[in-house]
Amino acid sequence: MTTTTQERPTGTTTEHVDVLIVGAGISGIGAAHHLKERFPGRSFVILDALDARGGTWWTHRYPGVRSDSDLFTFGYRFKPWRGASIATSEEILSYLDEVIADDGLAERIRYRHRVTTASWSSAEHRWTVEGTREDTGESVRLTTDFLWMCQGYYDHDRPYRPQWPGLDRFGGAVVHPQQWPADLETTGKRVVVIGSGATAATLVPALADTAAHVTMLQRSPTFFFARPKTHELAETLRALDVPDDWTHEILRRAYIAEGDEITRMSFEQPDELRELLIESMRPQLPEGFDIDKHFNPSYRPWQQRLALLPDGDMFTAIREGKASVVTDTVDTFTETGIRTSSGEELAADVVVTATGFDLSVFGGVSFAVDGQPVDFPSRVTWRGLMISGVPNMAYVFGYFRASWTLRADLVSEFVCRLLARMQERGATTVVPTLRPQDADMPLRPWAVPENFNSGYVMRSADRMFKQGDREPWIHLREYAEERTALPALDLDDDSLVYR
Repeated sequence: MTTTTQERPTGTTTEHVDVLIVGAGISGIGAAHHLKERFPGRSFVILDALDARGGTWWTHRYPGVRSDSDLFTFGYRFKPWRGASIATSEEILSYLDEVIADDGLAERIRYRHRVTTASWSSAEHRWTVEGTREDTGESVRLTTDFLWMCQGYYDHDRPYRPQWPGLDRFGGAVVHPQQWPADLETTGKRVVVIGSGATAATLVPALADTAAHVTMLQRSPTFFFARPKTHELAETLRALDVPDDWTHEILRRAYIAEGDEITRMSFEQPDELRELLIESMRPQLPEGFDIDKHFNPSYRPWQQRLALLPDGDMFTAIREGKASVVTDTVDTFTETGIRTSSGEELAADVVVTATGFDLSVFGGVSFAVDGQPVDFPSRVTWRGLMISGVPNMAYVFGYFRASWTLRADLVSEFVCRLLARMQERGATTVVPTLRPQDADMPLRPWAVPENFNSGYVMRSADRMFKQGDREPWIHLREYAEERTALPALDLDDDSLVYR
């Protein structure tokens, strides 16, 4: 089908497409590939508020920015990864560029298009999506039969940063990794990085190469996991001239098996996994380093994200005296640095607040169904794929304990199956609907703390949709279960209402 346009009384041109994808990152580009492959005759466009493709990989410019997952699983199933297991943002963007070129997607992507509202009309069986051109300020309006939200999961514009006492009197620079200035100079400077998650684990060794010293100030410990940047098996297979697609599939399966085992242990043998992680760190750190204080969290392994260290680079920086760890809280900023709650003075020329982000519900887009605003905190997820009472809309949210793209591929396959089933049934609308037996179903938080309790999840829980206590209203499953469960979903389940 081709796109059509019409003129509305306001003078704004309205364009119609069969499917509208919001977001040109890993999820959106993958969705476009699956859609074009499965339905070559359907029209679609991708809208993205940023200046270029990549989402996180475009916005994050801090030193050393890299993947926190192996690229054999973070890469798409349909596109072999040919590089090292851990990749830089530039390498990931180049990989996405190849997908865009292979599938001819460039003409389908419209950058600097910020979506602000999405309104469903049951009378017209379609969405009206409105927004703004970031470069010109022009209004944008499209209609679509199906809306596919691939915008990512956090707020690109407003990172999370606590307001500490004395911040205004600090004489140095204070930066958040999400808003890294291109002209920031850290060579020869004393740097304090506040935080100890995946971003801090990337920044500390990258800055330590040229800084006078880097101190990682953490409120509480994180589990760190050192991994080779290049898998030994990949080197063996390439030396044998094994085809790239074979190498990709073999390494993909190897990493999935390893991840499945670590996840299983985190639930069934948490004490054994804790010991395994701690003992793997011990020989890589200086003699006498207090692992229990700095790298032995109170939470269960994988109750928060394991921070990956390629080739143990942060441990190397600590061992060589280029970096150090302080486990304490901020009492106040001073003119020359930070005073911790225990009274220790940390001198700093630059403070990096690697304190994370907040979740964003569908990119902050305001949704309405038949003129009524959608209050997402009162809605329930349908298998982490759709939202109760919201017609013809699917979304992508990846895994906490496995690569995001593993689920993005599964979601894409599901959406294509759903579109095909709608066509078979002659339906213009499909909406997840609570059944009579679900009327008194207890609603649970979007994320249960006993399962996963990272700060960004807990901080944002009140603005997120809910889950129930039974199928199909449960989400955040593990890949080991969903890789067979999602492809086998019954699309004629009575919780999906077709019209």
